[in-house]
Amino acid sequence: METTFEQEQQRLLNEGFSIARVVAEHREMYTILVNGKTMPAEVTGRLMYSASSRKDFPAVGDWVAVQLYENSHAIIHHILPRRTCISRKTSGREFDEQIIAANVDIVFIIQSLDHNYNLRRLERFLVVAAESGATPVVLLSKADLVNESELNEKVEEVRRHSPGIHVIAYSATTLSHIDEIKRLIGKETTVCFIGSSGVGKSTLINKLIGKDILKTQEVRDEDSKGRHTTTTRQLIPLENGGYVIDTPGIRELGLWNVSTGIEEIFPEISELSRECKFSDCTHTHEPNCAVLDAVAQGTLDKTRYASYIKLKKESEYIAAKTNITKAQERKAKEKQLNKQINQFVKSKFNKRK
Repeated sequence: METTFEQEQQRLLNEGFSIARVVAEHREMYTILVNGKTMPAEVTGRLMYSASSRKDFPAVGDWVAVQLYENSHAIIHHILPRRTCISRKTSGREFDEQIIAANVDIVFIIQSLDHNYNLRRLERFLVVAAESGATPVVLLSKADLVNESELNEKVEEVRRHSPGIHVIAYSATTLSHIDEIKRLIGKETTVCFIGSSGVGKSTLINKLIGKDILKTQEVRDEDSKGRHTTTTRQLIPLENGGYVIDTPGIRELGLWNVSTGIEEIFPEISELSRECKFSDCTHTHEPNCAVLDAVAQGTLDKTRYASYIKLKKESEYIAAKTNITKAQERKAKEKQLNKQINQFVKSKFNKRK
């Protein structure tokens, strides 16, 4: 039987631990929030050496069981069960899971209505958000840069590509619809902001908090790109009891275990696939494929179909490479263990001679 968050929390409290929340990561150190106070913390050696991947370490948003020392620093002993988890593949050639944030209720995906506007990128962010278990909400920033007709057109276009998902166009300059965003962040609600650099995440968070606690920078006019103002993920408590997680601008959002998220963000294709002749249809070449038929007939948007196929192929490739990598790591560990056993047996044998 799976242990619930509440059960695990009570068990750890009974053992004398304090429950804290991770608000920032700093290489091998963390900042936690416990009893209304922030303090530095580090993980136990046991937790560090038992970890098999990055996901086994604390992440921003995690609830952790800690032992306090002189009420000035702490040791993290346990990570409580995560309700939701926003993950991506680590950048570069490494195949590992990187947790962007944990225990998030709402993922605000920000795209600005300038050169940053990109539906394919939006679909990728939506897939990752949907897979996390949190509720995705699309925020279109810099609404003051376009006229009303173009704004309405962009909002409707995003809604077509984000079926069933709340879409809000706002302006941090005119404060248009800022209150609508605020109302979504209730007491004990944790929200996370993700998007490319320069879309206005830090500016919006400053408006929501009511003071400039995050640095902001101007973006280049020619391509709407900005430098990373936020360099580390951090959780910020709000006066109403909610929490905001700010993240650095994401240049590369690699997919990680997103098969469910893809089906959720492309429901029209998921629905059509039930009518395909083959249950394992890839929707690329098979006869009697309902998805391909819909594309040919013009009832399924070609760009949506192309995006779906691209994301599916990337997801399957990552899954296959991850399985190979895990098998290689397991084989290496077994080889090392056998070597240690042989050395032990050999030393015992030599002692008897």
